Order: sequence, then structure tokens, then C-alpha cells
Amino acid sequence: MPPATTAPPLPTAPAPRAALGVARPPLARASVPALAEREAAALDDPHELAAFTRRSAGPDGRVLACSSLRLSGIDCAACARPIEEALAGEPGVTQARVQAASARAEVWWDPALTRPSALVDAVRRAGYDALPDTGAGSRELRRREARQGHWRLFVAGFCMMQVMMYATPAYVAGAGEIPADQLRLLQWASWLLTLPVLLFSAAPIFRGAWQALRGGLRHIAMDVPVATGLLVAFVASSGATFDPGGVFGHEVYFDSVTMFVFLLLLGRGLETRARHRAAEGLEAALARRPEQVERLDESGEARWVGPRELVPGDRVRVGSGQPIPADGVVLSGQGLADEALLSGESTPVPKGPGDAVSAGSLNLAAPLVVRVERVGADTRHQAIVDLMREAATTRPTAVRLADRVAGPFLWAVLLLAAGAAAVWSQVDPARAWWVAVSVLIVTCPCALALATPSVLLAASGALARRGVLLQHIDALERLALVDRAVFDKTGTLTDDRLVPAGCERLPAAPVDEAALQRLAAGLAGWSTHPASRALRALAQGRADDWHEVTEWPGDGLEARHADGRRFRLGRAAWVGGDAGPGEAPAAATAVTLVFGEPGRPWARFTLDEHLRPDADAALQRLRDDGLVPMLLSGDRSARVQAVAARLGIGETQGDARPQDKLARIAALQAEGHRVLMVGDGLNDGPVLARADVSLAFAHGAALTRLQADGVLLSSRLRDVADAVRLARRARRVIRQNLAWAAAYNAVCVPLALAGWLPPLAAGAGMAASSLLVVLNALRVGRLPARAD
Repeated sequence: MPPATTAPPLPTAPAPRAALGVARPPLARASVPALAEREAAALDDPHELAAFTRRSAGPDGRVLACSSLRLSGIDCAACARPIEEALAGEPGVTQARVQAASARAEVWWDPALTRPSALVDAVRRAGYDALPDTGAGSRELRRREARQGHWRLFVAGFCMMQVMMYATPAYVAGAGEIPADQLRLLQWASWLLTLPVLLFSAAPIFRGAWQALRGGLRHIAMDVPVATGLLVAFVASSGATFDPGGVFGHEVYFDSVTMFVFLLLLGRGLETRARHRAAEGLEAALARRPEQVERLDESGEARWVGPRELVPGDRVRVGSGQPIPADGVVLSGQGLADEALLSGESTPVPKGPGDAVSAGSLNLAAPLVVRVERVGADTRHQAIVDLMREAATTRPTAVRLADRVAGPFLWAVLLLAAGAAAVWSQVDPARAWWVAVSVLIVTCPCALALATPSVLLAASGALARRGVLLQHIDALERLALVDRAVFDKTGTLTDDRLVPAGCERLPAAPVDEAALQRLAAGLAGWSTHPASRALRALAQGRADDWHEVTEWPGDGLEARHADGRRFRLGRAAWVGGDAGPGEAPAAATAVTLVFGEPGRPWARFTLDEHLRPDADAALQRLRDDGLVPMLLSGDRSARVQAVAARLGIGETQGDARPQDKLARIAALQAEGHRVLMVGDGLNDGPVLARADVSLAFAHGAALTRLQADGVLLSSRLRDVADAVRLARRARRVIRQNLAWAAAYNAVCVPLALAGWLPPLAAGAGMAASSLLVVLNALRVGRLPARAD
């Protein structure tokens, strides 16, 4: 067990393992290295601990902590036992429970005897790894919802199969072939099996109907007519079962009731599963150990603390490759800030003493000492998040046609049934109730309730197979109506990298172009700057030929070659000398690097932004479908215009802050346009929330993915065009289903009113109508195969 002196002190330090006489559990796998000092401090930080730990009283009155951990390295169910043994062997652990299927662990421990970092180290010694499970609460709610949904679906399916088996003889046998007592026995069995379907499986439907009715009769959701139809069919069938010669007649419809409940729950279950899968994938992407910040005290000594402990006036040191934890001002150091996710700027911004830095940006170069000015809710990062939330609350939402017509439909059905009963009570009182029941059964909105969800599920499944994961399934309805496609630039239409566009040998160079490329690539290998990474891809250079390498932020690299000469790679003005004609890049998106001895340039390299290979084809397909593409970016206007010209985009806006993007989208919507937004950066979050429908790339910022209606797991732009086409196809099929449901009612309702459609035929027609709607919906998911 690593020493605990680096972690924040607890009330009582844990005793050494040997002193407690606890034997270490046998290891079945190779041990994983123990936590580093910074990692241990992050786990033990009291401010971060609350995200994955709750407090509760133990049996003996002690206050115990229960931490939720995500595990990695689990191969099978047998892996749970060694992890549980390793955790149980840790001093202060009272209980450890591991679920191999979900790769989760819950550990109850005494804060006076151990700390979270010791728990993780115990798991690592067993050959596995663990990290805080910050989404444990929401995951438990999803697990409970899914488990209850599975049970409801199982009960409905099992009972439906039995009821269908008991109903089959009545369908296939001729009149009088089944003895009356045997027929009554089959009906009693069907009645008993329908009870759990209505009381348990269909409980959410009846609960939704009751809540809708409590909200007022003016806004009735589809659950109300569906619940009404189910109750009427069940009551009529029960009356026929108890009293075959009574007003309800002798026909039963238990098979139709159970089948419809099963089909409706199946559709809702698939939708819930898709929503849970999206949430779990995003939580996995967000899961990480709490970040720690290196805070400097008055004497200059550094101490790792949690970001929540920072206050304005603190000094923090931000190393190379570390995120900047708060808004502030650079006190010392020369760095490069990658602000692409915040502003859309595609190239890192040099930062030196006096320059402002923002939380959420990444320091790519030398360490910086930053004075904190704004933390938490006051930072630029949080301002973008707040804009995102505000936009989400004002986002236009489409109400499904089925819910819009639910209220009028219900009243029309009730009036028809009541009118039919009143008329037939004068014509033939014995048939009055029979006709009313037929009207209510034949107008039960089963097909109407399944028309939209079944198509949306089939379409979302087809998109998921192509790498487009919808987080809000009703986004397909909005996607079918868009007429504007707005794209971010950096990371969306272009890759978040530079690519070599040319190499020019200058007169002072004593070697050929190939040798120049190898020399420059070898020196570029010492830097993580995006331009250096692009140059390394140009040729196979030898990084070990260079010594005394110094990176000057904002200028470039300087080093001594193995032959003793000094070279520079970077800005032309910094390298010095005459770079010759054509020093300015040909394209506004290009970046120029000069390589050579100080004052004697040898070569000029041009790097350019790399368009996604399918960007041009995807935009053309959108134009063919009637959408107008637009480029909206926080990058410099010249770069935005250059990319737009290469892709044939007419409408552009550069230098756009998040609030500027939000205002532009709102203006388009005010003009009556339906807007599709595609982006990846945190600065795109507010417009993704405000747009009518939004798609985010899987490689983008986590908050952006959370806010979008769908995530492009494939990272292919052509899938955006495919999604639009499939959404429009789904809309056509939804219209077909709704038209069929309307036609079915238009034909069958008059027959029922005239007394020509008995209740048994009405029940069979209701079931057949529902099946036809579901089968028609399955056509949406049959996309033709396409080579990637």
C-alpha cells in the first residue's frame, strides 16, 4: 500500500496492513502500477469525493461511506471474486459488492480507517483498474426503469401467447363444434391471463391517461383514448364471459387487448433502450478521475488541490498538455492555448505574461503560471454552458400529430358510441349495447398510437447501424422538415489537423528537397504543435540528430544539429533572412513554416487545413435535397471564407462568438427556416440546443454531445445527408400509417354504426390494423448497402 502522506489528512490515518494482521489476497493477475501522487490526491480530495460517494449509518451507528467505482479489465463473471476479496482485505472496508456484467463496484468503508485512493490501489493490486463512477445515481434510475420495463414486457408477451392459444379454437372451429362449457372454460382462462396484462403491464398507459385527465380535458394525450379502448374491450369481454346472454353478447376480445399492449410496450421498450444506450455511452466518455490543479502558495511551493478549491487571486501552474482550470491572466511563461473547443479558432494562440486565458482551453507548450480571476459559474466555459441551457429551454419542439388529435378523437368516439346506443335503443334495444361496444372497439386508436413510434424506432435503428446514434428519437420528425444545414468549420467540415500542402527549396539550401524534408521532419518531432505534427508526416526524419532543442512559443523550434550547426523551424520573420518571393501562403487557410539556419532560410513549407474527404459530396447531396448549407465558425473570417469557397458555400460568418452563433440561428428561425446544426466544439453547444435539430461528432466536446439530438459515431459527413433522407422517408411512411388508420376508421365506423360489424370482427380488425402499421414501419429501416 503506498504511503498516504500525499493525500489530504483524514480524522485517523489508516494503520499499516501488517499491524492490522490482514493478509493480502492472492493475485490472479499481474498487478497494475499504484496510483501516482497526483491521482491519489484527486481521489481523496473532499470536494471531489461527493461526486461518487454517499454517507450512511452502519449497523453499529458508525458513519460509513459508500463509494461507486467503475472497473476495467473485467473479462468474465469470475473476475468479480478477486476484486471483492482485494477490497474486503483493505482496512476499514465493511462490504464490497462487484457486478461483473456492468463493471461496477460499490464499497462501504470507514473514513477513519481508509481513503478512496487505497481502495483503487487494492483493485490495482488485484490486476484490474478502477475510477470514480460519477454517474451512479442516474445509472441506478435507468437500471430500475429498464428492469421494470422488461418485466412488464415479459408478462404481456407470455400472457398474450397463452390467450392467443385459447382464442384460436374459436376462430378455426365452425358453429357448434366447440361445446359451450369448453368455450366458457377457454374464455375464463383468457380473462384470468388478461388481468395481469392490464393491472401490471399496461399500468404506465393507465397512469399516463389519468395524469392527462387530471391536467384538464383540453390537452388529452394519446394514452387517454388508448386506455379507454382497452378498458371498453376488457369490460365488454368480461361481460360476455360472466353473462353470455346479457347485454354484452357472447364475443370476447382478450386476444386483441393483450396483443396490443404487448406491441405498444415493445415499441416503448425499444425507445427506452436506445435512450439508455446513448446516456451510458456518453457517461463512459465523460468518466475520468477528478482533475487536480497545482496551486502555488506565497513561498512558491506547489500543492495539488481540486478545481473547486480555487478562489480569485490564487496562482496556479499549468503544465504542457494540461487544461487551464479557471479564467485568469498569465504571470510568467510562454505557452500556446488550444481554444478550438471554446472559440472555434483552429490554430493555437500564443500566450505570454499579461495575456488572458480561459477555463477549458489546453496549454500545448511550456508551463504557465496563471493568476486566477474567475472561477466556477463566472468563467467563460460556464457562460457557454449557461447559454446552452437557456437555448435548450427555448428550443422549438414538434408535437406529434397523434397527440394533437387525441382529444378531438376521443370525444368524437364517445359521441358516436353514445349516439349509436341511443338510436339502436329505439330500433332494437337488444342490440344497442352490442353496437356501442363495436363502435368503441373498432375505433380503439391502436393503429394511430403505433403509427408514429413504430416508424421512428425502425428509422433510428437503421441510423444506428450506420453510425448515427439518436439521443432524442423524435428528432427524426424535425429532421424531415429542415431547409437550412448550418455547419461549424474546425473539426466538422475540416479535420482538426493540418496537412502538408507544399515544400519549396530556397536558393541558400545546400541539399535537395528530400533531404530538407527529412531534416525539418526530424526537428519537428520534438514538438507537439499541430503544425509540427503535420510536418512530421511529410517525411521520415531522425529526431535523435537534434540536440539542445528549445521551443519558443509563438515563434518555433531552435536546435543544434549533429554536425554542430544551429537551425530554426518556425515563422519566417523569426528564422530571418530572405525567404524569397511567394512567402505568403496561397490560401487564407494555409500556414507557412520556414526551415534553415538563423538568417539563412533553406526551405519553406506550406501547411493547410484538411477538408473531410466526404465534405463536398455530402454538401452536394444536401443541396440536391433542397437544403441550403451555411458555414458558421468562431475561426477568423479569412479562413472561413476560404473553406467556404472550396466547398461552394455561399452563406458564411466568421469570428462568431457563441452568442453570435445563437443570434444567427434565432434569426433564421424567425424568418421561418427549419435549421439543422452540425458541430463538435463546446462553443457550438448553445446553437446545437437552439437549432430545430442538431448532430454532434463523437470526437467533440462531451457537453456538446450531451446537448445534441444525435451523435455521429461514424464521423462521416455523408451520414448527415443520409439521416435527412431517411427522416423524410420515415415521414412519408408515418403519413401512410396515419392515412391507413384514418381509412380503416372511415370504412369500419359506418359499418359498426349500421350494426353490420359484430364486436368479434371489430376486434379482429383492430388487431389486423395494428399489425399492418407495424409491418409498414419496418420498411423504413431497409437501407441499401453502401461501401464505406
